[in-house]
This record gives sequence, structure tokens and C-alpha cells, in this order.
Amino acid sequence: MDLDQFAALRTPEGSAALDAAARVAGGDPLRAAAVLRSGGVPAGLAAAALTQAELRRRAVGKFGPAALGMFFTRAGLEQATRGVVARRRAERLRTAGVATLADLGCGLGADALAAARAGIRVYGVEADPLTAAMAAANAEAAGLADRFTVECGDATAFDVTRVDGVFCDPARRKAGTGRRIFDPNAYSPPWDFVTGLAGQVPHTVVKVAPGLDHALIPAGAEAEWVSVDGDLVEAALWCGALAAVPRRATLLRGDAAHVLTGAGDAEAPVGAARRFLYDPDPAVVRAHLVAELAGDLDATLADPSIAYLYGDEARPTPFARCLEITHVLPFSLKRLRTLLRERRVGRVEILKRGSALEPEKLRRDLKLAGDAAASLVLTRVAGAPTVLICRPVPA
Repeated sequence: MDLDQFAALRTPEGSAALDAAARVAGGDPLRAAAVLRSGGVPAGLAAAALTQAELRRRAVGKFGPAALGMFFTRAGLEQATRGVVARRRAERLRTAGVATLADLGCGLGADALAAARAGIRVYGVEADPLTAAMAAANAEAAGLADRFTVECGDATAFDVTRVDGVFCDPARRKAGTGRRIFDPNAYSPPWDFVTGLAGQVPHTVVKVAPGLDHALIPAGAEAEWVSVDGDLVEAALWCGALAAVPRRATLLRGDAAHVLTGAGDAEAPVGAARRFLYDPDPAVVRAHLVAELAGDLDATLADPSIAYLYGDEARPTPFARCLEITHVLPFSLKRLRTLLRERRVGRVEILKRGSALEPEKLRRDLKLAGDAAASLVLTRVAGAPTVLICRPVPA
């Protein structure tokens, strides 16, 4: 889509095309396009409307019903912050006293809209003209155009002295190709500019990739990893007055939020595999807070490099899934196949850490048959390849 096509969608004819596209989207795209064209919608406008209808359907999982009135690009939707994460971040900024916020690289406006709903005046800056126009349209659709305005331009040129808070989500994909950028120095805005914001604005938050190297975390910043319903979705650096702890893992599940904090440099004790295995949430693992969780659970590692914890009892925790271990075997396909056959196991889930085995290939090689189920954990115990046969402990 280009700016002319987007402008066409904003006309009364475009609105009618969007309504028609919403009624026919989700099935055969060729048939949907034919239906719109037979109703008098020009081919170009029909294609643009159907693309928006499909993106809106996909966006509901991130934004809820509000997505059905928003505008998206494919890349912008993929990179946009989930609504539940953006709302929580906005609440934390507001609680910290942020009244005016610059969103540098605001994209389609996911974070800016959440901040505006929280009562913060947001100034968005976006380099891509189409994305900037869509962000402004999304603010208008949400009834927030008076609290969230967008300018198309260079984020590095924005005068940050105008605001008391900054949020920056540097682009981590190459423009035009959508390929991921793994070198922070190639981000847009560049990493040195992003990390320098904390020295200029008292409240600075930077959204980063969950795989961020801990060595890149600026001194004094709080690094937070966030998971939603068990999926690791993002990380953020809270700088200046916003930094409360060195490391934080935030788990969002339904309406509940669970937070684990710590230094991020502690080491968990190592011991033998015990009766219960805890599989920590990925936010806990990436935040380097496995040792803190081990202390809460009176648990140990069975291998210093593998983030599975073992304990003698099943303690309730929102930060890890608990499995009861029924068998511990040095890995042998033949022995494992025989044991599962004896137990009439026909269905398995396969978890792995520290194993090079491919779960789906192993599943085929096991040639399962039977009506029982089991959980297989492929890992290392004291450095040795090991398989644990388990059953889930009810939450």
C-alpha cells in the first residue's frame, strides 16, 4: 500500500469498501475480491480494503476489538506491542509521574495509544510516511487525537527537552526487506542514540528484542522481560528514575501479573535430579532469575548450564510449570521405545533444553502406540544426555 491508496481508504467510498471487505474476508481471497469488484469497488481499492480487513482480523489478538477500526501494515502489525503489555507499561509511566511522552519511532501507535489512554500527552515521531499517517488515523479512530499527535521525521532530531519521558522502540528490521537486524548498531535510530536518551530525559524506556545480550544493558538500567500466557514477547530497558531493580521478569496471564525480580547474576545450587521438575517461564530464564526462583522453591539444577530446576515437593508457583518425574534414563532410543511401549504410551509432549535431538524426528522414531500419555524431557544431568519421563502436576 502507498499513501494514495491509504488516502482512498479514508474517503466515504473507502469506508464502504472496508465494511464490505470485513464481511467477506477470511475465506477465499480471489472470491472475496470478485465480490467486491462485482459491487462496484475498483480493483485497487478492493485489494487495499481486503488487505486491511485481513490485517485487522489478525490484529484482534494483540489489540482486542479496537483493532477492527485501526489501520495496519504487515510489518507494523508484526512489530507492534501487544495491548496488554502496552497498557501495563503506560500505567507504570503514569504512576512514575510522566505527563508528557515522546514516542520515538512510534510505528502504528500501539504504545502511544496506551499511554494516551492513561492520560499522558504523547508526541509520536515516525520516519515512514505511510506508517505515520496510519498512526495518526489510529489516534483519531480511538478518539485520542488531542492526546497523541504524530509527525513524520527523524527521531534523532526531536527536541526531547519538551517532554519528561521518552519511549523508543528502534526498528529492528531492514526497511524494504523486513529482514531482522541483529546488530544493535544497525537499528534505527542507532543504538548509541537510544542508550544516550537516558542521560537527557529523566524517564526513559527502550523496547528491545527478547534475545538482547545482557552485556548491552546500560549500567544502572533495569532490564525487564515480559511473557504473555507463557510466550516471551519482548524486553524493555527502564532507565533513570524508572529503574527499580537490576532484572525483572513479568508474566502476564489473563488479568493477572506476576513479577519476579533480582540481581540477575546469582547462581543456583547444583544437585541430583529429584522427584519434581520445574520448567521456568522463558521470561524468568532470559532475565537470568533462575537462581532466585530456585531459592523460592528450595530447588536445584541438575546441570549448571540447563535451566531446569528439581525439587522434592511440588510447590505452587506462577513462574514455572511443574512435572513429576517417573523415570530418569541415560538417553537410548531403544530403551526409551521399550519403556514407552510397556507403559502403552501413545501420546507424548516433548520438551528439551541442552539436547540436539529434534522432537518431531524422535516422535516418529519412537513409533508410539497405546492410549496413555506422557511428557518427555530431553536434557542433560551432570553433563550426560538424559531423558526424563514425567507427568504434569495440576496447577
